[in-house]
Amino acid sequence: MLMEYFETYLGRYEPYKNGAWCYEDGCIYRGLECLHRATGEARWRAQLVRMVNARMEDGPALAGYDPNEYNIDNVLPGRALLYLHEITGEARYLDAAALLAGQLSSQPRTRSGVYWHKLRYPWQVWLDGLYMGAPFQIGYGLRVGDDALIADALAQVGSALDMTYVPATGLYAHAVDEARKQPWANAETGHSRAHWARALGWLAMALVDIAELVGPERFAPLQARTRALLDRIAELRQPEGLWLQVVDRPDLAGNYEESSASAMFIYALLRGNALGLSDGDPEGLFELLTEKTLRPAQNGGLEFADICEVAGLGKFGDRFRDGSAEYYLSERRVADDAKGVGPLMMAAASALEREQSRAPLRASR
Repeated sequence: MLMEYFETYLGRYEPYKNGAWCYEDGCIYRGLECLHRATGEARWRAQLVRMVNARMEDGPALAGYDPNEYNIDNVLPGRALLYLHEITGEARYLDAAALLAGQLSSQPRTRSGVYWHKLRYPWQVWLDGLYMGAPFQIGYGLRVGDDALIADALAQVGSALDMTYVPATGLYAHAVDEARKQPWANAETGHSRAHWARALGWLAMALVDIAELVGPERFAPLQARTRALLDRIAELRQPEGLWLQVVDRPDLAGNYEESSASAMFIYALLRGNALGLSDGDPEGLFELLTEKTLRPAQNGGLEFADICEVAGLGKFGDRFRDGSAEYYLSERRVADDAKGVGPLMMAAASALEREQSRAPLRASR
């Protein structure tokens, strides 16, 4: 049933931003990569090739991509380019990935050396950006043999964790303003106010992906903080349920179990467990996720429900996003958004890999 849902979803999927290279489509690319790795099935590879090739242009160039925006979000889909180069050997994929690496080579940085989230977000580090940029930079460094890129990405993640950690909660702020100038930023710490679940989901996924890319020895400086975060995430799951939109505020009226973050957390807990970064038992979590969030759609079939469509900080259109808990609850809930379905694919792949790894153990009993 789940794989049929994915196939139906992909069959009607339209590019998120009218065909421009973007991180939302990149979430689907990453989900397809994970499904192909887990199953080896040609259908997932074919879908990935189809979708990525449609965004590639001669030059090389990527549709609608402007490196001068210095938007770290645009780097995420580059992971698909690296994977397609790995499995096809076609140089054009690595040539296109070099465009994104070129952006990072001149991306503005905070005084502590971490990439700005975007050119229009000066001196700001967002948890989202750690997922968007660091695994790609490490993957690219591995493919081209540039160890300095790997070391730089690891150092940046460590610095960003230092900058965003909130001791009172044992979690990390959605964003930090190093300049302390943004209206949403705490004047002393620079932190945003509330803990948005999906921001922490991006972070948790970034950490387990980086751990897998670089191996335990190189990941050692980040290991303790990763284990602590995964343990804290496990603690915050609602009794018999998933994770809340404002993840540490079960007392908050109107708070709800949010699907995209829950999928991200389950992916991170499954991967973390497989990598020895989490001692908690994720048994049954993926099944619970699909049971609670895959629902009949009005036009037939299924939909992945209760996804926060978007959330951020600062002025956007005619709104000011102040980073309060109440703000995060005010954002619209939708179904089948790429930022939820992509992580659902990733979690499904990790659940499959866990099942495959346990099968020999059951057979030997």
